[in-house]
Amino acid sequence: MPVSADIHSDSILRLLSLNIQVGLNSSRYRHYFTQAWRHLLPSRGVRETLDAIADLARDYDFVALQEADAGSLRTAQVDQVAYLATRAGFAHRHAAINRNLGPFAQHCLGCLSRWPFQQVRHHALPGRLPGRGALEVQIIKPGFAPLRVFIVHLALSRSARFRQLEFIGGLIEDTGTILIGDFNCSRQELESHPTLRQRGLRAIDFGATFPSWQPRRAIDHLLTTSDVEVVRSSVLNLRLSDHLPISAEIRLKPL
Repeated sequence: MPVSADIHSDSILRLLSLNIQVGLNSSRYRHYFTQAWRHLLPSRGVRETLDAIADLARDYDFVALQEADAGSLRTAQVDQVAYLATRAGFAHRHAAINRNLGPFAQHCLGCLSRWPFQQVRHHALPGRLPGRGALEVQIIKPGFAPLRVFIVHLALSRSARFRQLEFIGGLIEDTGTILIGDFNCSRQELESHPTLRQRGLRAIDFGATFPSWQPRRAIDHLLTTSDVEVVRSSVLNLRLSDHLPISAEIRLKPL
């Protein structure tokens, strides 16, 4: 991973975001069909994948997770957000269940943080099919202004995404805010959305992130309000999921 000159500055917040695909780490399109059973039952290799994700997360201050599981049959009752927090040495974590399938699956968003959460909210997003959400947290590093973070995993349907982005945009009332995660759409779609434009949100330029074995689509993004300074951003060429991770450094404002 490239390291910027001021990575050790107290004002720099290092962010990582990854759709972890429940630790399955598909490496071919056909795996979505031939290995579909792995979304329902425990399978080998998941723990090793989670350990590799934790090894990466250790270098960051805040980690946004999409497509995790909060503990169910398919993960052998392992809460993946809690597991990653412990393995990577994060003192603070939160998991927000988007789609509760009882003992069979607990689809969730998650986050890991070096600093406590000042507030945590989970927003169910609109859509014809329930199960999409946005996890909102506020983190405050001592001596710096708070940062409000929305972690999202949006719908595959363009019309549903439009409504979801409109809903999220309506939640943004202040400065010092970022949106990060798997948007399932291009940067151009985000930049043309009227509500996001009205709120002054800008999308950071990342490269293709999906599929990880032959990246062709840039669908993992970071959006910020105009006052948030992004020092560095990149796609990491690490195949830990069917998505590539994205990382960024944000310069926090001193109080």
